[in-house]
Amino acid sequence: MSTEAIELSTVAAHLDLGDHELISLVGGGGKTTLLFAISGQLTGRRIITTTTKMGREQRGDSPVLIEPSDGDLTDALDTHQLVQAWGSVFEHKAVGVSPDLVDRWFGLADHVVVEADGARRRPFKAPKVFEPPIPSLTTTTIAVIGADALGRVIHDRCFRPLRLAAAAECSPWERLTPQLAARALTSPRGSRKNVPDSARFVVVVTKVSPDDELAHQLLAELATRNIEAIAISIPLPPSEISGPEPQSL
Repeated sequence: MSTEAIELSTVAAHLDLGDHELISLVGGGGKTTLLFAISGQLTGRRIITTTTKMGREQRGDSPVLIEPSDGDLTDALDTHQLVQAWGSVFEHKAVGVSPDLVDRWFGLADHVVVEADGARRRPFKAPKVFEPPIPSLTTTTIAVIGADALGRVIHDRCFRPLRLAAAAECSPWERLTPQLAARALTSPRGSRKNVPDSARFVVVVTKVSPDDELAHQLLAELATRNIEAIAISIPLPPSEISGPEPQSL
């Protein structure tokens, strides 16, 4: 994989994804934007979903189905190729579905891309006890970290800072160095928590500028740990693209 920052429009190609993938995104720093970018760049029958919550306005331009049956999804995929499926809508949030249901949907599509974590719009996080809800049939897990977390005090910049500090084996009042970030990204208490043993694990560093020395140090640190990683150049476009209203089925 490239050590230079790539354009978001080429991310799926650089990830070298297969013909049949269940892709789960965890962490912070731009998961939803990556969700739409990856699903839009793949081909075939694709389902976008979440096992947690995401903004209701984050719909892209594909049809949204609420609590669909397998038949509903199959019909929609026959017509549109790319659809989104949510469990319900509550106020301004789209509520996700169970990991087991996502596993079942994987049999209906060529690709399923799932947002399997939440970070309250923070660039980095560590999971709580019940997180992240990753489907068991996941083939590729993508751990996302925003470069704007690097060099900042963990407590001030990251979501669940005490848990992140525990995963990085440091104080939450320390600055997040590339070495500490790599430790948290590869920890079973950090970004590797609940990742299926059979799943490929890839780190994506977002919002990386050409002269971002800390981000490039993180890529080098991950390489020493034999962890696949790519960097996405800035600016990272917003994912809050308005689209058709969800359809209750």
